[in-house]
Amino acid sequence: MKPFRILSKNIKDAFKSIFRNFSLSFASIICTTITLLMVAIAIIVSINVNDFTKEIENNLSIIVFLDRSATIDDATNIQKKMKEDKRIDSIIFESKEDVKKEMQKESEVFNSIMSEWTEDTNPLQHEFSIKVKQAEDLKAVSESIKKMNHIDSVKYGEGIVDKLVSTFNIVEKATIVVVIALILVTAFLISNTIKITIYSRKNEIDIMRLVGTSNIVIKLPFLFEGFILGIIGAIVPIVVTIYGYMLAYDKLDGHLFSNIIRLENPTNIVFKVSLVLVVIGAVVGMISSYRSARKYLKI
Repeated sequence: MKPFRILSKNIKDAFKSIFRNFSLSFASIICTTITLLMVAIAIIVSINVNDFTKEIENNLSIIVFLDRSATIDDATNIQKKMKEDKRIDSIIFESKEDVKKEMQKESEVFNSIMSEWTEDTNPLQHEFSIKVKQAEDLKAVSESIKKMNHIDSVKYGEGIVDKLVSTFNIVEKATIVVVIALILVTAFLISNTIKITIYSRKNEIDIMRLVGTSNIVIKLPFLFEGFILGIIGAIVPIVVTIYGYMLAYDKLDGHLFSNIIRLENPTNIVFKVSLVLVVIGAVVGMISSYRSARKYLKI
């Protein structure tokens, strides 16, 4: 029972300290709330950018057209070479006869014209549809395929795709940097609050040392104070994250700017982000408090 009494006393002391230095604690909570709000926004942006990049990777294809002299055997040899490239995820081959049949199904006009084509008179080309594992590899894989024999042309939306993938990669990396920077700011704010609390209780701490109070007992209230400040600072960002993102998702109908950029479903991310905010607030608060207590109490 003694450990529970000690724990209960330290939690009470932590709350007393927060109310004793209310203006400072309130300022720390407000700053923590603001920084965690920005962290939440950065995380949500990062998740959506990452998902959109994966969507690009899953849907973008490289279309390879063989020259008209290429035979089925040539296509088989080309496919074997392409399978050796570890960057390629899947390869689908369509002969010119397959392409012809698909076009015939699409239009009665095409069907009427193409029905007279024989294998020798068919002017269409054999083609491959290729998907890569990483969107960044589209250009490199395309250039590699172009060097093979019997390749007429390679298309993958070059230019636009390269710029799009590059832009989203920059945004994703930038959000990671922002998240780290904001966590450090949160740690600095809570750390300063604990430092001032320690100074304000200097005489009390000296008396506790004189009567033989252990170092851990002296430090515990400060650790709980940092923990509580972090948790309280995370409450508003969690509420804003859950309801704000759900509202934005409904207003935008699940898409950003156009149907191409699809937002992640709120049920998949808001509670995960909320949990991350709680963990960040609590852990950063405790670590900041521990470092301040260790440094300024010299224990």
